Formats: sequence, C-alpha cells, structure tokens
Amino acid sequence: MSRTLLAALLVISLILLGCTEQSQYFSITSFGADPDGKLLSTLSIQQAIDACHQEGGGKVVVPAGEFVTGTIILKSNVNLHLEQGARLLGSKDTADYRVDGNKHGMILAFQSSGVSISGEGEINGNGSSFHLPGRAHIGSDFVRKATRQGEDYLLPDPLPDDGPWSYDARPGMMIVFMQCEDVSIRDVSIRDSPEWTIRIADCDDVQISGISILNNLMVPNSDGIHCTTSRNVRISDCDIRAGDDAIIVTGFSTNMYLLGEVFPDTEYHLRKIGNKTGYAENIVVSSCLLQSRSAGIRVGYGSHPIRNCIFSNLVIYDSNRGIGVFSRGEGSIENILFSDITIRNRLHSGHWWGNGEPIHVSAINRNETPMAGPIKHIRFRNIIAESENGILIYGTEGSAISDIILEDVSLKISEGEYSKSYGGNFDLRPVYPLELGIFSHDIPALYSQYTRGLTIKGLKIEWGENLPEYMSHAIFCKEYLDLSISDFDGKAAKAGIRAIELDDWKNADLENIKP
Repeated sequence: MSRTLLAALLVISLILLGCTEQSQYFSITSFGADPDGKLLSTLSIQQAIDACHQEGGGKVVVPAGEFVTGTIILKSNVNLHLEQGARLLGSKDTADYRVDGNKHGMILAFQSSGVSISGEGEINGNGSSFHLPGRAHIGSDFVRKATRQGEDYLLPDPLPDDGPWSYDARPGMMIVFMQCEDVSIRDVSIRDSPEWTIRIADCDDVQISGISILNNLMVPNSDGIHCTTSRNVRISDCDIRAGDDAIIVTGFSTNMYLLGEVFPDTEYHLRKIGNKTGYAENIVVSSCLLQSRSAGIRVGYGSHPIRNCIFSNLVIYDSNRGIGVFSRGEGSIENILFSDITIRNRLHSGHWWGNGEPIHVSAINRNETPMAGPIKHIRFRNIIAESENGILIYGTEGSAISDIILEDVSLKISEGEYSKSYGGNFDLRPVYPLELGIFSHDIPALYSQYTRGLTIKGLKIEWGENLPEYMSHAIFCKEYLDLSISDFDGKAAKAGIRAIELDDWKNADLENIKP
C-alpha cells in the first residue's frame, strides 16, 4: 500500500474519530428520567452527565417533556442541551438541593472546562413557590427617621405594590459556574429563579448569548447574570427581567454570598483552572433588553479590582435604577465605558435598592473599614434617559471619584406614582453608617461631590410638569477639583434658583452654556 494511500486513510480515520466523539449523545430518558414530571429525575440526569463525561464529553440531551430535578453537577466537556419542548423544573423540596451537606441551586459546575448549556428548551427554578406573597421582605439597611418621609417611609404592612415577597427557606443560586473556563450558555429560556439566576464566579472565557431570563419581579435577590471576579466575558442579545440587578460585575471573592455553599478559595496565581489573575476584567455586554427592580447594570462591590468593561447598545426599562457604579470595598474600579443606551426608569415601592436614578456613581464605605477603593476613568456617552430622579455622582473625602466624563446625555425628569412617598432622598445602600443608607436631600438633575476631573459635555435637561417641591437645580456640583461644563442646555426645576450651582470648588471651566 502506498504512503499516499496510508496518509489518506489516516486522515479519514481521524476525521471519523472526531465525528464520533462530537456526536456522543446521551438522552436523560435512557437513564430513567421521567418526562411526565411525576418523579424526581435528579439521579437519572446526573448519571447521564457522568456517563458523558467519562466517555470524554458530548451532549446530554433533555428531550421534550417536563423533568423535575434538584441539584445536578455539570462536568468538563459536557453540553447540557434542551430540545424544543423540554423543561427542567426545579423541585419544590429544599432538601433536593444539597450535595455532600452543602446547599446549592439547580445546576453547578466547579473547576470544569468546555462546559455549556444550550437549546430551545426551558429551565424553570420554581422560585415563586419558595416565597410568601402576603408578607413583605424588608431589611435593616437604613434609618427611617433620616428619610424625607420619616417614620412613614417604607412601612412593611400592607405589602407594597412592588413587593418584594419574603421567604423562610429557598434553594441556592440557580445556575453557578465556579472556577471554570471555556463556558457557554446559548439560546435557552430561564424562568422563575429563587435567588441569583446565573453566577459566573472566578471564571475565564465565558460567552452568554441569545438567552432570556424572565423572573418573578416580586422575588428578592433574583439577579439576572452576576459575574464575580471573572474575566474575558461576552454577554449579548439577551432579554433579562429580574427582581434585582439584571447584569452585574463585581469583585466578590469565591465564597461571598453563597449562603451554605463552600468552595476551595486558593490564591489566584496557584489555581489551575478558571480566573488566575484575581481581576474582574475584559467584560463586554451588548445588544440586551434589561428590566430590574434594582439596577439594569451594576458594576462594583468586593475586594478584587474591576477594570476594562464595555456596556453598549442596551435598553433599560421600568427599573429602579438605570446604571450603577459602586465602590464599597477595597477593590478599584477603572476603565469602564457605557455608550448608546436608552433608560426609562421609575421609583418603585418596597425594599428595593435605588431611588429612580438613571445614572448612579458612588464611592463610600460599606463597613467601618476598609476605605472604599477608587473609581476612575468612567465614560457615559450617548445616553437618553427618562426618570423620576437625577444623576448622582457621590464621592467622599477619603474616596474621591476621578476622571468621569458624561458626553451627550439627555435626561427628562417627571413626577411619578411614588414621588411623594419615596422620593426626595439619596439612596447609598449598602453603606456605613446606616444613617446614610437613605436620607433626605433635594434632587438636582445632576448632583456631584468629591470629584477630581469631572467633564460634562452636551448635557440636556428637561423637566416635566407638577414636579415635587424637592426638585431643584439642573446641575449642582460641590467639593470638586477640575470641573468642565460645556454645551449645556437646560434650566432649574423651578423659578428663583440657578440652573447651575457650584460650591466649594477649585478650577471650573464653563463654556457655551444655554440656561
């Protein structure tokens, strides 16, 4: 046999071997999963995943039908694929979400690579069933007497129209990828999470595209996609509606907020898989629709630095906040771009963080120590917003906010349903001391303090009718160094006060002002 023929046969054999590996197909019904949803299918689904992993990887298929499950563990090179008409439904028994004594959610992957979820089916966390519709969830993160409304602010009885509902016990975060790499979530529909929906934690190389997350907006902490100290993450073309922040980037450590789950938390440079840098970095979010009972986009919190993120071509609607950048731990936040975003938000009733701000940037301690890390090099460009509150840039003496640019931002502020009962306050939660959690303050269209290098270019302010009495200036800046305002078009909310008020300042440059 000629060498040419041998080489050709070898190539064909390798191709066929690759096709065989790629076509490995493990249907969960072959392992006994019940498509009628009458029996718990956790063990059968796990056996299919384990078999697929042991054979080198492939596709674990969830066919059409309803399959009830507790916690399942995804493993390297396994694609969990939900066919059209397939539905994974979370068990209503919290005991079904424990592995080795630890509390989890529905799907967990730990220290895995090449792991993915795909398909046209649905993953439903059954989250509403763990909550109490008649009882309000409320925390102790503010002081009523500090608010404009005093002791009448946010009373838990009767239940506020916007919730949130309370709970006694619920499963952990619905889908968690912990210390993983080469992660993909595509096209699936995710419904009714009982807590955070997707956590991407300490991961590297993640792509999430074309998914929808539709949670019960009365369920607290049902965040959409939460990226904690992960890097090289792309999120695009998603529809997210969450009873808390929709998309989040934080510098949280491995075991922060897991509430029962415990994972090895070795030094980043010693890890063999996942994020090995300790930076939350290189994150791109684009072309998404976002609805939230808190912030559409939240960046910040945690001890690890956050840097090099882009958020663009987004629609944020019916949210308590539009965009939020928060330094509350020692980690720095820098090089963040927000561009080409429309925002329509409002004040919500109930114990939700936010007070109707379209843009919020703040650096203030969460606890007595450590000092909040720096926020610097943040850009807001081509933003169109309608809101019931103003833009807030809130630095503190020990944590000034530096090099912030707002360019071509258009904001219209109107009265809302809850302006009298909840408005006229700044909301800085979580914060130390508690008196600064929510406190009374007049509301300019843009308020800033303790900034170093703030540029406001092409800002347009419009006010609605019948505004609350606490609405004030178009721009109020205090305790700043190097302020530039140019091409401003707007006026104060009421007669008798300046459109632009500057206080405790050094180096201000105003050009082409049209009040």
